[in-house]
Amino acid sequence: MIIKSLKLKNFRNYDLLNLDFDSATNILYGDNAQGKTNILEAIYLSGTTKSHRGTKDRDMIRFGQEESHIETVIEKKGIEFKTDIHLKKNSPKGIAINKMPIRKASELFGVIHLVFFSPEDLNIIKNGPAERRRFIDMELSQLDKVYLNDLANYNRIINQRNKLLKDIYGREDLISTLDIWDMQMAHYGDRVMQRRAKFIAQINGIIENVHGKLTGGKEKLNLFYEKSIGDADFSEAILKNRERDIRMKSTSVGPHRDDICFKAGDLDIRKFGSQGQQRTAALSLKLSEIELVKLLINDTPILLLDDVLSELDKNRQNYLLDSISNIQTIVTCTGVDEFVNRRFLINKIFHVNGGQVKKEN
Repeated sequence: MIIKSLKLKNFRNYDLLNLDFDSATNILYGDNAQGKTNILEAIYLSGTTKSHRGTKDRDMIRFGQEESHIETVIEKKGIEFKTDIHLKKNSPKGIAINKMPIRKASELFGVIHLVFFSPEDLNIIKNGPAERRRFIDMELSQLDKVYLNDLANYNRIINQRNKLLKDIYGREDLISTLDIWDMQMAHYGDRVMQRRAKFIAQINGIIENVHGKLTGGKEKLNLFYEKSIGDADFSEAILKNRERDIRMKSTSVGPHRDDICFKAGDLDIRKFGSQGQQRTAALSLKLSEIELVKLLINDTPILLLDDVLSELDKNRQNYLLDSISNIQTIVTCTGVDEFVNRRFLINKIFHVNGGQVKKEN
């Protein structure tokens, strides 16, 4: 799978931009705050309908404009697909695949498979559980439309239940209406937790070998899916926590409270690992993600590396670069330095400066 071209109109700091990518390695280099990451953000948006930064649609539209347009051409197993996304300031985004409008943004998931790797991802282990849940959800949503549907339903139910919990304050007659929401919450929540647990088991089948090579065999890394309900039945846990939920006006248990535990032997490296251990485990996780996607889709994803190389030491740089051969990679960096020139077979180089992109080879 490769992205062949990208066209932007009024996106971030770009007025008009047309780029044709090589099927192997593409370098976008330039000083900071010139627009390199904006290009990766547009590509990511093309596959997931969302910014990797969590930015609202209206904030990605070029200043002073009302709409933004992103067009990508993807080749997947010899077949071309074109996606069009229109971002609008005062109405929902419009999305089309091969010029056919789609009703739900979720229909775009799975057309393109992307793995995004930024310096922030190196902090996924030391940061809070929300980032780790987001990692699972964004990857699984690209791989499994059933999961995407279950997660959307679960999130909708949680929002409705939380609203009801607030309304119940001073209105005890509404308590009985929780039953229907709790039943649906248990149904979709169970499905979400089961699929997440399976995903973590699949990652575990890969990450031990990857992490072993990164650490020279000194560490064995295992991931565990931590449910907020422990081993309890979800329906029973919801009922058990109902009084507390009513008092706190918020839903206290469920997949929206779950986490991933990273253990090197018996050491929980989220809490007790050194910064080096945490960053190495994060790198192992992203590399394992790439390998798992390859296995599950029987194809290669598109890899977006946003200024990650500068955050890694030479050994980790070498391992990362050795691991991503035979996969289309779009890399941002501040300079095409001697290391990159020596280690990478660079197929295309683009210089990014003030919202202008110039091809250099």
